Amino acid sequence: MSLAWVRYTSCSGCQLMLTNCEAQLAELAMQVELREFDLISSACAEKGRVDLALVEGSVSTPTELDSLLDLRARSRWLVAIGACALTGGINALAGGAERPEPGTFPPQPLRRFVRVDWEIPGCPPERSELLSLFGALRHGGWPARLECAVCMECRIAENRCLLMEDRLPCLGPVTRAGCRARCPGVGVACEGCRGEVAEAHRDEVFRLLAGCGLPSREVRRRLGRFRGNGHD
Repeated sequence: MSLAWVRYTSCSGCQLMLTNCEAQLAELAMQVELREFDLISSACAEKGRVDLALVEGSVSTPTELDSLLDLRARSRWLVAIGACALTGGINALAGGAERPEPGTFPPQPLRRFVRVDWEIPGCPPERSELLSLFGALRHGGWPARLECAVCMECRIAENRCLLMEDRLPCLGPVTRAGCRARCPGVGVACEGCRGEVAEAHRDEVFRLLAGCGLPSREVRRRLGRFRGNGHD
């Protein structure tokens, strides 16, 4: 399976999560053929068709958009990796939508411009999810997807509820699971980086967050994080 990993406006943290899979890299190298992956190889291979394109980062310049359109045209599968690629991520939260720099536009998720075959959320994504992607594609399918909120993972781990018990503005009830509730597990409120879970009970969570002492405008801002649709 030929592989291209392309990075747009981002911090390279998603790529680093894959390179940190030291124990699995040797086996993975036997399964994939690297065509483009600047973080790992400086080889300048001719850009041709690839089986799998992994894309990290939001799109915020015409050059990045042209590159993305070209990559989509020559890829069998295109997978968005991380919050920036899925929703605009931190870049979209930084206020750039109001005053973009010359030669740029507000950071956009990949699906605004091209068909995305699969998404792996997180800031950064979980290493296990990256590895599962390769394993699933090798066997002709896509990985299993959790369809529950981070709160469920907190329950399974028997974590203290930061929202109900400590009145902290935790977004676990509306954030899709898969991170094993890593942040709430150490007493840090969930910031929603994995994106919104399907059928999120936003009205109820609005009430709970307001009960933490947050003004309505701040509650709307928090609930609008990492949704990728430009709305609160």
